[in-house]
Amino acid sequence: MSELSKVTSIILPLAQWDEITAHCRRKLAGEFLEGETPVRRAYGMVTGRIDGSCAKACMIVPFRKNARTVEPLKSYMDKMMERYAIPSKTPMEQRGWITDPEELLGCYDLCDQKGLTALGTYHMHTVAWDHDPLRDTPTRLDRVLAASSGLFMFVISFVRPTQPVIRAFYEGDIDQEVPVVFEGEC
Repeated sequence: MSELSKVTSIILPLAQWDEITAHCRRKLAGEFLEGETPVRRAYGMVTGRIDGSCAKACMIVPFRKNARTVEPLKSYMDKMMERYAIPSKTPMEQRGWITDPEELLGCYDLCDQKGLTALGTYHMHTVAWDHDPLRDTPTRLDRVLAASSGLFMFVISFVRPTQPVIRAFYEGDIDQEVPVVFEGEC
């Protein structure tokens, strides 16, 4: 059983929340960094420390490269999208971010160097659905992709960009939501 499965609250310092929302705003505005995949969605990793039943975010690692178009990952995600995704305004072939494996390994190396733990990945939802107007929970596809990951899935609702929302779900399971509490520095 993962140490993260015992976490009952996540402290997110405002500085880290500001980093996440700045990443989301920049990507949504179409302002891409050199070498960054031009996708108007933000994805990244929340890292930090675990103290008993509390996790505290200390470092945000934005991901820059989407390996969604690289085989064999593309074929895998195409099948997952076909099987589990709900149609949306965004075409299926533009959905289903896959973090570049080298970038992900670099994130874990950085965690090791700084004595931090990967707490979970974050991604943003921007399109409201009739049955989910705020889009602040994992989709069916999100849940399938996060199952057995041993990580939290942080869903960032940017349906209302002036009022973003963050929620955390262990392994993307809606029944295993853990509250995110905003506090001071790490």
